[in-house]
Amino acid sequence: MAGTPHTFFIEADDAPGVLSRVAAVFAARGANISGIQMLSSAEGRAAMTIEAEGDTDPARLVEELLALSVVHRVAREPSLMSVYGKRVIIIGGGAQVGQVAVGAISEADRHNIRGERISVDTIPLVGEQALAGAVRAVARLPRAKILVLAGAIMGGEITEAVRAIQGQGLKVIALNMVGSVRDVADLVVSDPLQAGVMAVMAIADTAKFDIARQKGRRY
Repeated sequence: MAGTPHTFFIEADDAPGVLSRVAAVFAARGANISGIQMLSSAEGRAAMTIEAEGDTDPARLVEELLALSVVHRVAREPSLMSVYGKRVIIIGGGAQVGQVAVGAISEADRHNIRGERISVDTIPLVGEQALAGAVRAVARLPRAKILVLAGAIMGGEITEAVRAIQGQGLKVIALNMVGSVRDVADLVVSDPLQAGVMAVMAIADTAKFDIARQKGRRY
């Protein structure tokens, strides 16, 4: 598994200490857990996906997980990165979000046909607090690579939230709107369709577009 994440879907008892016992199996085999997602549980069981990487035999890991009395089923699955890929997140006003999404989806389709994997997620929101909270949460979303802020006015706490996620390595594109967000964004684009297109180009391996070279520019 060296260098390549492998995903394991696990059904186990829904009880304290189960996760630590499962994690101990990965540690004993020298596999580094790179991601865990807890899923909905039913009939006293918990479901989870674990992504791990390391120089070990994944089939052997499955055998040792099944040997635990608390584990009922283990299946290997494709990684979420290989299925859904990098994520473009679009947040803001409904009409603007929709137009950015049209541009992003159209451009993602063009790259995905060529073997890329890029998905687009949107949420229309209003209000400074709600928007700032959503922006900060982007840093906790798995596989999120770039954020597009689409609205008519954004500033204050939203701007501080943008600075915070930029410090965590995320890139931010903003529409050319009123407010201080456009002063801190990595790129400002007036046309929402074009903003969506450029967001996808910025994270696609199959595109020649370096957003770092566009820092502070407005289009």
